[in-house]
Amino acid sequence: MPTYGYSIIGLDPNKTAKASGRDLDISPKAAREVCNTIRGMLLMDAKEYLEKVIQMKEMVPFRRYKKHRAHHANKLRRWKWYTGGYPVKASKYILKVLENAEANAESKGLDITRLRIIHAAAQKGLVIKKYIPRAFGRSSPYFRRLTHIEIVVEEQ
Repeated sequence: MPTYGYSIIGLDPNKTAKASGRDLDISPKAAREVCNTIRGMLLMDAKEYLEKVIQMKEMVPFRRYKKHRAHHANKLRRWKWYTGGYPVKASKYILKVLENAEANAESKGLDITRLRIIHAAAQKGLVIKKYIPRAFGRSSPYFRRLTHIEIVVEEQ
């Protein structure tokens, strides 16, 4: 049994289902933007949207982490936002967590067509520290930050 908890409390266990992905090898910034975009969507719409992001047919708006990103006014007209991108790797992992949440809801007997994402969060996980040896006995760090994803769906 895992020892971690979810960051959302006070849920009705008869109407909600939870799923999480721990220590995923994705960018925490991209994961945050994807989670903020799918929060509040119906589960089927969110899965469809993430599949379009993976195929690079629809963009994810980058609201916080937008420095040095190009403007894409026409491609983001749906979101009324101007910067965005295609976080394919993060979308693949979040889609897997969404499918786990769907399976958990189905095993609880919830109606799959009426599920809405009420909580989607990404938190920073462990940092894998590695170093590259350089000239004259020095080294340069290249760190890999892992990410935790939490998804909670509720039957409407």
